[in-house]
Amino acid sequence: MLIRLSQLFFRTLREDPVDAEVASHRLLVRAGYIRRAAPGIYSWLPLGLRVLAKVELVVREEMAAAGAQEVHFPALLPREPYEATGRWTEYGPNIFRLKDRKGGDYLLAPTHEEMFTLLVKDLYSSYKDLPLALYQIQTKYRDEARPRAGLIRGREFIMKDAYSFDIDDEGLAASYQSQRDAYERIFGRLGLEYVIVAATSGAMGGSRSEEFLTPTAIGEDTFVRSPGGYAANVEAVTTVVPDAIPFDDAPAAHVEDTPDTPTIDTLVAVANERFARPDRPWAAADTLKNVVLALVHPTGERELLVVGLPGDREVDLKRLEAAVAPAEVEAAGDADFAAHPELVRGYLGPGAVGPNVLVADGAERTAVRYLLDPRVVAGTRWITGANEHGKHVFDLVAGRDFTADGTVEAAEVRAGDPAPDGSGPLELARGIEIGHIFALGRKYAQALGLTVLDQNGKAQVVTMGSYGVGVTRVLAALAEANNDERGLAWPAHVAPAHVHVVATGKDPAVFEAADALATELSSRGIEVLYDDRPGRVSPGVKFADAELLGVPLVVVVGRGLAEGVVEVRPRVGGTTEQVPVAQAADRVAALVAELLAG
Repeated sequence: MLIRLSQLFFRTLREDPVDAEVASHRLLVRAGYIRRAAPGIYSWLPLGLRVLAKVELVVREEMAAAGAQEVHFPALLPREPYEATGRWTEYGPNIFRLKDRKGGDYLLAPTHEEMFTLLVKDLYSSYKDLPLALYQIQTKYRDEARPRAGLIRGREFIMKDAYSFDIDDEGLAASYQSQRDAYERIFGRLGLEYVIVAATSGAMGGSRSEEFLTPTAIGEDTFVRSPGGYAANVEAVTTVVPDAIPFDDAPAAHVEDTPDTPTIDTLVAVANERFARPDRPWAAADTLKNVVLALVHPTGERELLVVGLPGDREVDLKRLEAAVAPAEVEAAGDADFAAHPELVRGYLGPGAVGPNVLVADGAERTAVRYLLDPRVVAGTRWITGANEHGKHVFDLVAGRDFTADGTVEAAEVRAGDPAPDGSGPLELARGIEIGHIFALGRKYAQALGLTVLDQNGKAQVVTMGSYGVGVTRVLAALAEANNDERGLAWPAHVAPAHVHVVATGKDPAVFEAADALATELSSRGIEVLYDDRPGRVSPGVKFADAELLGVPLVVVVGRGLAEGVVEVRPRVGGTTEQVPVAQAADRVAALVAELLAG
């Protein structure tokens, strides 16, 4: 295969796009692989499509090896299946909804669980038809509020989604493991570093969920690891709960004047100044912070929630959203506080929320729901708000003086926190989610009536798994991991070509020799990108484009031709070689073989 730049539809840019935040976004646009059409929406150009096709090929080969068969669904889908599973509402504003000319409701598919389920229901009815694994590579749509980082978080993206169908839980476990193994092969072949972490199931549901993350500082997912092998997305980390503490001899709670202390820092300072204790100074960890938040449910209903947690911790909104999904979380605003005057900003305590309050100002009311961090166990003693401006309660004992409506995993996870499995202190890192697998169970099959007859002729609800790879996000992750200050530097197996032949200067003999070499390499099955643009394109521009485009091996035919040699240089690393023209095709072919084998 031979691609001549003089005929290729592409244009490189010398300046970074103004909206580019990360290297992959910046370089994919500058190198002419993608082009922005709208926020979070990109057009694919010929070179970009070549890389995308190679990523998809690896995915298809490993899906086939795992026994999955490819199908293809429409992206425009009717409302009814999503209504049956509840996701028409649960997705809230995150999906694109539209009506046809007759008023019928449709959506642009964010994912296809319902359609796969209905397809199998339509065609299969016996346990003998199972197990079954189907997949597609399809465009998905999600109305991201804040698309960012180019292909990493967009409104339109390409995903491989696979689904397994089994008669029982043992079959699901085997299918899940088969897909998990396939994912390891996919990312291994692509050369992407990855970490498998425990994850939450969120709106997808199911009994088990794992994410495949590629570590990178620009990733929007935070995950944790321990020396003993524990790994989890930060949303899935569970707190090591301390033992309850006897409180029979605890002092009675007492309210103290603490003027001008609306923050934890000011409260600790006043506590140490005016209420010093002999054993140790008061610290933020001795305070109980009560954070007022608003849950916005998919129906549009707004519910206030107060989260109580140690004052040295902050609420992690992503962890809280995972716990309260499908609701979204935002900070409470002025209107929320005006509607609930019992919530005294800066001085809020448990006495005003949750099950601790039945009457306020002599009138019965519905208390704001109150959830506690799991560390707030019975017997722990706290300084917290007294629900009056300038006052706090000291020695308020959990389980004696206040309770809550439940617990919630919403506090930030910090480096050094103990791993839930006892395998050591946690370290934090960031990554890009490139794959996610779920043991869905029977949620979708139950909702949509997918049953088969078992060996005894009895109808059984099928159990399912769901397995996704973000194909376009994988491409962005590869670009993010393979670049330098000069441009992209693709691995050979995903690069748009194996060799970039550059003809420099104006001498016709140079172009003749370069053309002959490019043609010879192509005849050997080597993919060649040939910069045959005429002499009015300077050598400097051609070299800059070669570095920007990122093909792994560059062959320069230019001034050295007078001495009978061409220059062969790896895009990164390696050693530049001066190779006799007569031996150039053999040498380049050998180097390409090494790159592809590596």
